[in-house]
Amino acid sequence: MTTDSELMLTFLTALPAALLLTILFCRVIIPMLKKHHVGQHIFADYVQEHKGKEGTPTMGGICFILPMLILCVPYFVFQSLQGNRELIPLALTICLGVANAMIGFVDDYTKLSHKENQGLASWQKFLLQVLVAAAYLWAMSVFGGMDTVLTIYSLGVSVDLGIFYYVAALIVIVGVVNSTNLTDGIDGLASSVALVASMCFALVAFLLSAHDAVLISALMIGGMIGFLAFNYHPAKVFMGDTGSLFLGGILIGAGFMLDQPLLMLVLCAVFILDMLSSLIQIVSIRVFHRKVFGIAPVHHQFQKMHWTEEKIVYVFSFVGLIFGVVAVVLIMCSLRVS
Repeated sequence: MTTDSELMLTFLTALPAALLLTILFCRVIIPMLKKHHVGQHIFADYVQEHKGKEGTPTMGGICFILPMLILCVPYFVFQSLQGNRELIPLALTICLGVANAMIGFVDDYTKLSHKENQGLASWQKFLLQVLVAAAYLWAMSVFGGMDTVLTIYSLGVSVDLGIFYYVAALIVIVGVVNSTNLTDGIDGLASSVALVASMCFALVAFLLSAHDAVLISALMIGGMIGFLAFNYHPAKVFMGDTGSLFLGGILIGAGFMLDQPLLMLVLCAVFILDMLSSLIQIVSIRVFHRKVFGIAPVHHQFQKMHWTEEKIVYVFSFVGLIFGVVAVVLIMCSLRVS
């Protein structure tokens, strides 16, 4: 049984370590990206403010991905020496994040090599994400103890969905990963919303005394704070698809790791709502031949309304905090029910 002191020690060790390592990697990697001309190409003319961002280094997600991976190694070694053999869900969740980051890396590299704003074709990206999500779910069901029972802990309700659980889980994983990717369209937006979600997830992890989840949340918080020092407007670096797809994979994977996928949907609600604005726009144009929004995803609509990038980040983060509080309250209610 993990004690509160052990949870706090893990959190207070991992967070500053991730923060410092991320800042160090940013200071080393950003000049390297500039030297090799790994800059963002801005071809879309629907948001004129983005024209000035041409050439800003991208693929900066590497700056927080590598520290997280590096810091996980001693944790795995220490826990193994302590006789902990229940590290598979954590390992698979990290693999989910890294596998999606690799898809993002290929997409970013394709954009750079072709000097275009279009990397992998949409169907290629989607197919790879489905394959990664399917592999994750298979591995979790075989090695990680995942079953087909969907539990709403706050209501004390459990339903065995059978094979439909995996279908729904596949849709959820791919959806959250893509929503995180779409939200990364303004300086500091995806990283700020991910920071808020990670902070609230940390509270959930402490309430559930989930050691591995505490580690993940600490690494995410430290990584996002460190990255925001360089990604906040005006951004000195973009995380690229490499970073945004990694964030989506880690966040939703953490939900499955705790057997709390519905809770993670609440924590990721801002990402999901931003993605839904694009989906609604596409359906409306194809079916009704008219737009619902002037431009989608909706964070660009706010830019069209002359909101500053900082204001959009603040508002989206605040809304994310509201959803985070709801998630924490739901967990507290579930603990009372149990």
